[in-house]
Amino acid sequence: MKYLNTLDYTIIFLYLMMLVTIASYFKKKASLSLEDYFLGANKLPWWAMGISGMSSYIDMAGTMLIVSFLYILGPRGLYIEFRGGAVLVLTFMLLWSGKWHYRSKCMTGAEWMEFRFGNSWGGQFARIISAVAVIITTVGMLAYLIKALGMFMAMFFPFPPTTCAFIMIFIASLYTIVSGFYGVVYTDLFQSVIVISAIILISFIAIDKMADIGSISALAARVTGNHEWVYSSLKWKVDMPQGYSAYKDLMLLAFFYFLRNMLIGVSTAGADPKYFGARNERECGTSSFLWTSLMTFRWPMMIGFAILGIILVNNFFPDQSMLPQVASYIKLNVANINKENWSNYISSIINHPESYSADLINGIKNSLHSNWQSKLALLSYDGNINPEKIVPAVILYNIPIGARGFLLIAFIAAAFSCFSSNVNTATAYFTKDIYQRYIRIRAHNKELIFISYIFIVCMVLVSYVLAYNFHSITQIWGWLIMGLGGGLAIPAMLKFYWWRYNGGGFAIGTLVGILTAIVEVNLFPFLSEWQQFALVSVVALIATIIGTLLTAPTDEKIATNFYMVTRPFGFWKPYKKKLDPAVRKAMEKEHRNDIIAVPFTLGWQISMFLMPMQLILRTYHEFFITLSVFLCGITGMYFFWYRHLPPKLQPLPVILEEGKKVENLV
Repeated sequence: MKYLNTLDYTIIFLYLMMLVTIASYFKKKASLSLEDYFLGANKLPWWAMGISGMSSYIDMAGTMLIVSFLYILGPRGLYIEFRGGAVLVLTFMLLWSGKWHYRSKCMTGAEWMEFRFGNSWGGQFARIISAVAVIITTVGMLAYLIKALGMFMAMFFPFPPTTCAFIMIFIASLYTIVSGFYGVVYTDLFQSVIVISAIILISFIAIDKMADIGSISALAARVTGNHEWVYSSLKWKVDMPQGYSAYKDLMLLAFFYFLRNMLIGVSTAGADPKYFGARNERECGTSSFLWTSLMTFRWPMMIGFAILGIILVNNFFPDQSMLPQVASYIKLNVANINKENWSNYISSIINHPESYSADLINGIKNSLHSNWQSKLALLSYDGNINPEKIVPAVILYNIPIGARGFLLIAFIAAAFSCFSSNVNTATAYFTKDIYQRYIRIRAHNKELIFISYIFIVCMVLVSYVLAYNFHSITQIWGWLIMGLGGGLAIPAMLKFYWWRYNGGGFAIGTLVGILTAIVEVNLFPFLSEWQQFALVSVVALIATIIGTLLTAPTDEKIATNFYMVTRPFGFWKPYKKKLDPAVRKAMEKEHRNDIIAVPFTLGWQISMFLMPMQLILRTYHEFFITLSVFLCGITGMYFFWYRHLPPKLQPLPVILEEGKKVENLV
């Protein structure tokens, strides 16, 4: 099988050395305090936070996953990624959830629970459960990243996915441990330059190839069976290949995913170090705007990979009819092979054919003919092209020497950015909210940072083991976003919008939600993603309401302080009445503008992601329709959001004391 050459490997080595250098540079600064290690001492500029956010969201696994749907559906693949890849939660982080978290002056979302519910048993329980929920979610996210990283790197090195993933996460863990949040942000800045350069490169290569092959529409129809591949209008139903039939009801799924993201956006979004570590409230909004805008660059790159993938598959497999027979033949002749270990066995057959029977290898060669190892790498367990391998295959076979190594480090950079950001966040929860709060209250700074190191190693190892108990990144992402996400979203949402809500209700609802998600994935793995989300969400909602009503309300002073500092909208009538009329009027205006801005911001974001793909595919009629939506959205954002951003220096909120007025809150 074809692998990289010396120049490509040299580029990768230099990149990894640069990461180690950056980590070493920030090691001393990060170790000064927990605030330095986890939040950069609240001194990092908004543009650095925005670029870091973009870099941490453009992950390797997500890119491989989204490209797989764009390869199958064309631009319509965006609608499936309403479940997560289109990051619609950024709308709500931009408008209100980011600033609401910033106002607390907390370090983590779990510490925020004590700010919301107090230090009674309910508040403490909520804090612990919140920390545990984030750690479990992060373990699932890391498993998803590790699975994709192994699958990706095994295309370029003569090792199985498990070995490739282990080497890469060892390096990523090393620089994350050493440099803390400083390293996360500044390596993200370095890596974002690489990622954006790679995006431009892939987009131009795809445009150039399209000019050579004529109509991409006809070629896509022949390769994927989709005769409307170039179009982006939403359809009720679409044809999906074997293994992806759960996504055939496109409009229903898009609507459901859209609602799910709205729910996540108004609940869990915003509890991010980039908001807790912001310098002021205005920068929460401006960094979010930059973050979302920069995410646009991802989509022309991904449609470019999909186009190049179609060209590659057409060259490799002018006739795909033999693929099901090859997959069946391998299953019959290789003992203990299943979906979970399929990639490892295929890698082993490719790199060590001498370890298998001559009949098996000859049978594969007779079916796939020349270059059989490269073709076999693209074969899925279901007997068709594995769309999750389109990205590494395109880099390996369609990109020239040198540029190939550069693109490879762009994807490694994307994986490392997402990895380090998630690890840093979860470690802050463990160190601050579990170890320091309940195990070693008087632990000194060096001990806390050392414990952070130990926790990172343990968490990554658990994620590594979990990664290879799933058969695909699609399966992991589906459960993580729709199963576990459903269990966490409902309890998290009510904390902002219902005055009667308490720590007991949050803790009970979250605990039941997590357990339901774990039971569901083990006992009912056949459920579709929307069924997973609906089941877990309903159970969590019932548990949350029952838990709230059976436990005592939050202490009056705690709830009052939370409301006056955070100033959320929702069901807060008993507390809203205590405000000075002028303050209440100003706050209601802020809430009204935030809510009105939602459809404009969502329209701006979705259309901004669609337009580059439409331009590359030259569907100009659809482009101008999308452009009108974009212009309407950005205009509404200006009038209802941007004009009302607070100045950089603003009065601090005054905590309400009984019998006194509150002034200068807004």
